[in-house]
Amino acid sequence: MQYFISHYNKEQELKFPDDLIIYDTTLRDGEQTPGVCFSFDEKLEIAKKLDQFKIHQIEAGFPIVSEKEKETVKAITNEGLDAGILGLTRTKKEDIDVALDCDVDGIITFVGTSDIHLDHKMHITRQDAINLCETAVDYAKDHGLYVAFSAEDATRTDIEFLKRIYLKAQECGADRVHIADTTGAITPQGIDYLVRELVKDLDVMIALHCHNDFGLAVINSITGILAGAKGISTTVNGIGERAGNASLEELIMSLRILYGKDYGFKTKYIKELSDIVSKHSGLQIPYNKPVVGNNVFRHESGIHVDAVIEEPLCYEPYLPELVGQKRQLVLGKHSGCRAVKAKMNEFDLEVSDEELIQIVREVKKSREEGKYINDKVFKEIVKKISKKE
Repeated sequence: MQYFISHYNKEQELKFPDDLIIYDTTLRDGEQTPGVCFSFDEKLEIAKKLDQFKIHQIEAGFPIVSEKEKETVKAITNEGLDAGILGLTRTKKEDIDVALDCDVDGIITFVGTSDIHLDHKMHITRQDAINLCETAVDYAKDHGLYVAFSAEDATRTDIEFLKRIYLKAQECGADRVHIADTTGAITPQGIDYLVRELVKDLDVMIALHCHNDFGLAVINSITGILAGAKGISTTVNGIGERAGNASLEELIMSLRILYGKDYGFKTKYIKELSDIVSKHSGLQIPYNKPVVGNNVFRHESGIHVDAVIEEPLCYEPYLPELVGQKRQLVLGKHSGCRAVKAKMNEFDLEVSDEELIQIVREVKKSREEGKYINDKVFKEIVKKISKKE
């Protein structure tokens, strides 16, 4: 058995699409994290690892930003990856021309649609926004691109206007439309309502780009899928502007383990992918980060460790190997004889029962005095108590 989850998960009949598309934007929105700037080689390495993971599409960058960005996106496109390669563009022909020069498979072209964006960022009318959408989608489709039209700040946009601009994108041949929850300001109930309303009037695929300002990006994405969306945007480690985006690893493992939907991703590469992005972004992974954090499969409490030694799934919903992690037993003030004995076995060390009890006491004492019980410290304690090499 590789996992053990709540049987209540199956009490409701849930329908997930078989043709779900996960498109990762670590190299674009992830790089918009303040202070993050991937080098040419770093972007290539991340793209290759995403492809090894079997991601469906990679949003490789925003080609108009600079010559270096254009060069990098083109290099990723010409790498011969299985994933579809997308570039971000504004609704401007010059942006789309640069994306075409990069040989991308498609583009995500966007315009702000909420009144606050139209009035204070774009300084245009709603009709102007529709015209920009029409021009950009027409132009991109005429040049043979896969086109996703994204309504920026869609979750704070009047629904009737949102339908109008999505219908225009559909009419022009867009392959899908994106609901961008730009400020992470919608609830799961809100996204359920919005997607169901849009599905009533649209034939084009709907995708979600959720931000994590309230910690809801993953559940909003899953709720949107159940409501009828068929595309989800993610980033590795959930990086991105402000609080980041829907975390790739959390979304994929939730779908696979909790909901029983395996979309064929090579999850054994998740930890490796996470570490690569952490290294190149300079952003440390929190120890308690779901799926990839260092503490996710580490156990210290004596009561827990006793159970984990006998049956790991007592305190783990799935086995660490599924995501390229390893289980660790950590010694500290909560450790008992069984945990210490297990650690002894790792090093082929033997002591008497009386010495074992003394070692447990010394481990607790040392930890409470502020000393972290790593392997070196543990061996010193054993040597001190047992008086053996």
